[in-house]
Amino acid sequence: MQKQGLHLSQQQKLTPQQIQYIKLLQIPTAELDARVEEELESNPALEEGDDIPEKDSEDNSDESDDEIADDNEDYSKDKEEDLGLDDYMSDDDYSGYKMQGDFYEQEERDMPLASTGSLYESLLTQVEFLNLNDHKESIARHLIGSIESDGYIRRDLYSLANDLAFTQNIETDEEEIEELLFKVQEFDPPGIAARDLPECLLLQLKRKDERDPEVFQAITIIKDYFDEFSKKHYDKIKQKLGIDDDQLKKAINLITSLNPKPGDNSSGEVKSQYMIPDFILVNDGIKLGVYLNSKNAPELRVSHAYREMFDTYDKSTKKDKKLKEAVSFVKQKLDAARWFIDAIQQRQQTLLRTMNAILNFQYEYFLEGDEAKLKPMVLKDVAAAVSLDISTVSRIASNKTVQTDFGVLPLKFFFSEGISTDSGEDASSREVKSVIRDLIEEEEKSKPLPDEKLEEILNEKGYNIARRTIAKYREQLGIPVARLRKKL
Repeated sequence: MQKQGLHLSQQQKLTPQQIQYIKLLQIPTAELDARVEEELESNPALEEGDDIPEKDSEDNSDESDDEIADDNEDYSKDKEEDLGLDDYMSDDDYSGYKMQGDFYEQEERDMPLASTGSLYESLLTQVEFLNLNDHKESIARHLIGSIESDGYIRRDLYSLANDLAFTQNIETDEEEIEELLFKVQEFDPPGIAARDLPECLLLQLKRKDERDPEVFQAITIIKDYFDEFSKKHYDKIKQKLGIDDDQLKKAINLITSLNPKPGDNSSGEVKSQYMIPDFILVNDGIKLGVYLNSKNAPELRVSHAYREMFDTYDKSTKKDKKLKEAVSFVKQKLDAARWFIDAIQQRQQTLLRTMNAILNFQYEYFLEGDEAKLKPMVLKDVAAAVSLDISTVSRIASNKTVQTDFGVLPLKFFFSEGISTDSGEDASSREVKSVIRDLIEEEEKSKPLPDEKLEEILNEKGYNIARRTIAKYREQLGIPVARLRKKL
């Protein structure tokens, strides 16, 4: 017999206003303009500009504001959907705080970065010198279009043939495609259109004088002993090739001088690309200050025309069905405009509170830019300091950046776990990583330090850290094991 009973559970629900705020909070500055523009286009009750009431409508605006506020409360109760917090929140993803002013007000503070020009255009130009017929030129162009940003073609010949048949109605086979691939591989930059790393290196080596012993040995190593080379089993290579240390060293130096990613920086052209920081850190020589990028503070207001329209409709004595629908539509748009402006303002305040908390935690680092000055800091620490949920801080830290005297840095950079030390004070994991990196950079390259030795040195320096943690940090730094770091 089934038993019936009541089950009580507590579930947090979000209002549409809260959902709007959460979505805006996770948007970086670079994307905020587009989001504001989208809202301006979809809501005629929202306008750009300061919210300065016009003299003629000042009284009416104040009166209608009260009415709208009252209606908002009823509307929220009647219309808002019960949306679950779990649908919008995930682990991943005023006094004393400054907004930008004076000389910062008009500055966008874009940070120029270098990026390469068009490799695609350069390769297409080289195709024209092959004097191919239309059929073969189309295949060559398709091959160039299949080259990835690092300069490799990773689609197999069979798939490329199918692509040409379906997308361009070009009948071909793997043999013809490979024939044209070999021609494209003769283009500049050397190594372009390779299908894997060994082929990329061989394409570059074969442009050199193969009669040179170093070149010949380098080609042999890549063709026949690439696995041993990648694992740095140099003794096996010497034994199989019958060469000494000096000969092997010259061949290895030649190989390591080649470009493993010929698609990067290939054209030599530079064009401007911009990173827009969310925050700007300023050191005036006396103290540090955090400013919100002016792009985070768009000037928005509720339309005066829509306020007056609502006031007129609402005071009308004749309210037929169409008029009621019009009043409802106008009120919804006014509500949405007010909610959006409130969400933008709340976003600004939350961003500043959070960034100022990070500044207070990492003040010494921001003064000097020394990673050793970074203190252990996790999401929970910042959340407690600003009285926010950890998930909210996580949202802010996940994709926001700050412009400092040491470059534009992601907020994630400032978060790290603590490692106990002999002094009793915790050191940040980033500080420990910095020490590991320095030790490896200074190690004797012919006898690199294994993790066991790194553990011993770090313990001597006062860091209480296990070998497995060192291995984890080393891997996070992109540093291979000692055996693979060994150089002749």
